[in-house]
Amino acid sequence: MRHRQRIWRAGIKGVAVLRVACAQFSQKNAWVLSSHIAMSMMMALFPFVLFTVALGGTVAAILSESVEITDLVEPVFSSWPQSVADPIKTEVYAVLNSSGTGLITLGGLLALYFASNGVDAVRIAMVRAYGQKDERSYFKRRAICAGLVILGGIGILCAAFFEVALPLAARFLTQFVPDSWPLAQWKDGLHGVFAAGVPVAAVFLYHLMLPAKRLGVSDILPGAVFTLGMWWGMVYGFAIYVSHFASYSTTYAGLASAMAALIFLYFNAAILIFGAELNGAIAVVRQERRS
Repeated sequence: MRHRQRIWRAGIKGVAVLRVACAQFSQKNAWVLSSHIAMSMMMALFPFVLFTVALGGTVAAILSESVEITDLVEPVFSSWPQSVADPIKTEVYAVLNSSGTGLITLGGLLALYFASNGVDAVRIAMVRAYGQKDERSYFKRRAICAGLVILGGIGILCAAFFEVALPLAARFLTQFVPDSWPLAQWKDGLHGVFAAGVPVAAVFLYHLMLPAKRLGVSDILPGAVFTLGMWWGMVYGFAIYVSHFASYSTTYAGLASAMAALIFLYFNAAILIFGAELNGAIAVVRQERRS
């Protein structure tokens, strides 16, 4: 009997949290803000890839090694539906083949600035969702956004390293330790494990670093888990939709691939904002119960 009562109370509390989250999401014009974030992210996509490749080229030059463009670009789109990512990657490769993987110069710094604009749009959404007022200076806010972009580039480089360099090292070491089980598992790569971890790290860093006031892990965990679960579900659902139902080419002609990517980013942004609103709603419901 007590077990049923606990389930009933938990269900009532969950409904109350969802009601508050949906109300806040609507009142704060989150759909409009989602379109702003999606457009900012779309504009920042190419600069971010250019910055990541330039960063990889710089590291490779320091280590006197060569770097493959595909090893740096593929992890960026690892969580995208293939039907959406492929046309965008074609244009990315066309740009990179002409620019190369040279050292970071003024162009790389400009790419860092434009990519940080997309993160700054997420910051605005996070501050609003948590009901805060951001009184940090302009330079501090930009430094945080730029730092997250740099961390994202480093994460992509780490994913590329573990997906490319680790299998090569494992195949070399198996010559000396042929019966090693971990080395046998690493010879074929980790199948995108580290690349899949980049979005997970990004969500938690967004919730921890972008709000004006620092939050604990327990405060952001429900919304972060919701965001990641909905993201992965939306990737599969959107891929099926684009492949079988959508006909963007008849509506947008040559802009079909760009519009599909923009709509994909739009839903991603809405889910990210709703996850933050969910955390804010939990705090509101808790406060109401205490008072």
